[in-house]
Amino acid sequence: REMAEESIFRNLLEILMSASSEIEQAYKDSCELVDLDTCLLLIAECFRCLRNACVECAKNQHVIRSLDLISTSVHLIKLLHGIQIKEELSLTALRCSLQFLGNIAAGNGDSQNSIWKCAFPDLFLTCLTYSDEKIVAYCCMVLFTCLNSEKVRELLDPGNLTVACHVLKVYKEQLESEWSFLIVTDRLLKCPELVKALYAKLSNQERVILLELIMAKVCEKNALTSEETNVFMRHADFLAGCFQEKCEAVLKLTSAADAEDEEALVTIRLLDVLCEMTSINSQLEHLQALPGLLETAIDTLRLTHLAGKQAVNIFTATHAMTGQEEISHPAVGFKSHLIRLIGNLCYRNKENQDKV
Repeated sequence: REMAEESIFRNLLEILMSASSEIEQAYKDSCELVDLDTCLLLIAECFRCLRNACVECAKNQHVIRSLDLISTSVHLIKLLHGIQIKEELSLTALRCSLQFLGNIAAGNGDSQNSIWKCAFPDLFLTCLTYSDEKIVAYCCMVLFTCLNSEKVRELLDPGNLTVACHVLKVYKEQLESEWSFLIVTDRLLKCPELVKALYAKLSNQERVILLELIMAKVCEKNALTSEETNVFMRHADFLAGCFQEKCEAVLKLTSAADAEDEEALVTIRLLDVLCEMTSINSQLEHLQALPGLLETAIDTLRLTHLAGKQAVNIFTATHAMTGQEEISHPAVGFKSHLIRLIGNLCYRNKENQDKV
């Protein structure tokens, strides 16, 4: 691999450029009139060679990038996306092309910048919505590798925010997708403004997913840097505001028919995250001082208690639940979590204790 001459990569570039021309010509002549099998097989083999050449080899990464193979590849990916026939062959070529981009970007800031310049946001908007799970996974790998704090801020642009929404949808639909999980927890959550903008654009179902990912990050046992602590304080401010605004939505759960009310489910997840955040010493004092959070928690506890007294429902203290309801009803534990939040907010805080 380290011994590869530049001439090899020049040859691969010529083959890929020739293949691009052939596909473009096929579009003009109508694809059905041209046999693209050999062309697609050749493209896949070229990308396999490039993919393998880039593994832990900065020299090859540099040579391949300097030959402008990244922009040639991105152009070819767009062409492959448009092929409606020979699906299996075009999918294989697409998978290999994305693996190549992932490998040339790995540990190489210049390559990451080149890919970003050529591919963002169009390639990601296209490939994140593919029905093929491998293409989606490889696309997430490329996106994760290229993202840094500067590029994450570019997602704040309304047109680019859709990329972040697609990542969340990928995680929701493919729960085994490690790359989409990492994009959210290790990249997007580092930008509070983005989380706020993303939250506003999401459906209630997607908000629940985002809150679960925030919860996963909050529950990590790693020590936080001062910068990370500041970021999480800003998340806490925002989420506390959301909880204060929507807390009464949970009262809809008094009706069995509304057991799956999505707005109420968001409120429950918000409470879960706030409970966890107030269990962390570095964030507790900040949350204890937030205006209105303690009062909201007390008022909500009072309202749920009252709702449980007015009729037999999930908030009734003596409510005898069926085994299945105990496991599945989203409001189970809501009152105890409210009490936990109130307890945390009062911990070693005389002012809050007096309010209670």
